[in-house]
Amino acid sequence: MSLQKDIMTALKAAMKSKDQAALTALRAVKSAILLAQTESGAKEELTEEAELKILQKQVKQRKDSAAIYLEQGREDLAAPELAEAEVISQFLPEALSEEEIEKVVVATIESTGAQGMKDMGKVMGAVNKQLAGQADGKTISNIVKAKLA
Repeated sequence: MSLQKDIMTALKAAMKSKDQAALTALRAVKSAILLAQTESGAKEELTEEAELKILQKQVKQRKDSAAIYLEQGREDLAAPELAEAEVISQFLPEALSEEEIEKVVVATIESTGAQGMKDMGKVMGAVNKQLAGQADGKTISNIVKAKLA
C-alpha cells in the first residue's frame, strides 16, 4: 500500500538524518505492519483501514506510556515517547474536532433509529467505521454516551 511506501521513505530519510526518535518510531510501525501481514497467513497486502488501525494503536501506546511516565515524574522517559507519537501521527489523517464528531454521531443516531444506551454498540460500530483514523474511540464513546443518555 502507499502508506507502507511512505513509511519506508520516511525511515530512509530518518536514517540519513540520524533522527533517533523518528527511526525508533518508524521501525516499530514497520514491524507492526509486517507482523499483521504475516499474522493472516497470506502474503497479501493490508487494507488501508488495517494500516490506519495499526498506526492509531502505535500512537495510543506511546501516549499512554508517556502519561504513565509523567504521573511518576519521569519527564526524561516521557519526552521520547511523545516525540515518537508525533512522528507516527504524521501518517494518520487529520483528526476531527469534537463538534464534527458530534455531527456524525447525531446523524448516525438518526439514521439507525437508536434509542437509549441499549443501542450504543450499533451506533459505535457505524461511527467507528465512518470515522476510521480520524477520531479516537474514547472521544467517540463519550459523545455517543452523552447523546444516548
